[in-house]
Amino acid sequence: MKRRFRLTRSTDFKRVRSEGKSYAHPLVVLVTSRSNEDTTRVGVSASRSMGGAVHRNRAKRLLRESIRPIILSIPAGWDIILIARAPLLQAHFLDVKAALQGLLRRAGLSKEPPANVR
Repeated sequence: MKRRFRLTRSTDFKRVRSEGKSYAHPLVVLVTSRSNEDTTRVGVSASRSMGGAVHRNRAKRLLRESIRPIILSIPAGWDIILIARAPLLQAHFLDVKAALQGLLRRAGLSKEPPANVR
């Protein structure tokens, strides 16, 4: 994911978590909040309950790669946090991508048709 689309500051994460609206799925939690930026920014998080650093980093890489082709279809002016859940580590890439698209549709941020799930 390109740098301009990343949400990196802890103050931004705290603002989105406190002011934002969350949408849950068994694989991932999506938290959205309006921002004053001219782009949509995405932050990815995985807690220590996922496992060690290797597992957390794999989950974050999987989420970043799943959102990368979708991010340009999201309207500008949103900050989004993706929080990985433990079952994500056993999920297939297409399942994660479909889960993200479904969450974005529920949040009203995407109008793409559902992805083909295997």
